[in-house]
Amino acid sequence: MPAGAIIALVIVVIVIAVAAAIGGTVALRTLALRHQFGPEYQRLAREVGARRAHAELADRQRRVARLGIRPVTAERHAIYSGEWTAAQERFVDSPAQATEAAAALVTTVAADRGYKVDEHAQLLKDLSVHHARLIDGYRRAVRITEQAATSATEELRQALLSHRALFRDLLGSPDRPATQSSQPLVPAGTTVPGSVGWPLPAAAPTATGASTGGTRLGRVVRPAAATATKTRKE
Repeated sequence: MPAGAIIALVIVVIVIAVAAAIGGTVALRTLALRHQFGPEYQRLAREVGARRAHAELADRQRRVARLGIRPVTAERHAIYSGEWTAAQERFVDSPAQATEAAAALVTTVAADRGYKVDEHAQLLKDLSVHHARLIDGYRRAVRITEQAATSATEELRQALLSHRALFRDLLGSPDRPATQSSQPLVPAGTTVPGSVGWPLPAAAPTATGASTGGTRLGRVVRPAAATATKTRKE
């Protein structure tokens, strides 16, 4: 075989090898982004295309890496937990105000962690890096909260649940400070608020609010007459 043909063949082989390596790297990068960002990756890819989605998400990662995200101190953890309890308990009498207070508390904790909260659109992008599985629910919760005065009680309840999911994920627990993780800190066996399968019952006209520690929002209260009848039978 002529020397020129051999050289050409070698060049072709090298080009194919490089192309395969690049293709494999891109595929691995895509898998990594899908795993980290989940629904957020899918949403962005539908809106702007896969290539631009990759660039956008990579930019988010670099930006958040520069923020110096830190865990909440034990002292602040206790304060925020108490504030959340107070806000959640207000839902019984003032669902709109309670939901607004919950939304404000999420922003406060995010700022304490090191996120920039001046521009909400940017905050959503930054939060998606480590809390991607909760962002869709949180995005809907923000829209509902912005119209809290005219939103139905059930909508506010769902918004409060989504705020709570992100609040818990940001806050972490006293013995395990929040880390750079997108896994929601919700009870085992439950799904993220706003997604299919969220097990809490729909709010009823006689629904009460909730307390902390796994209490279910929207618990139906037994009517007084029915309770009295049950007592007499016993």
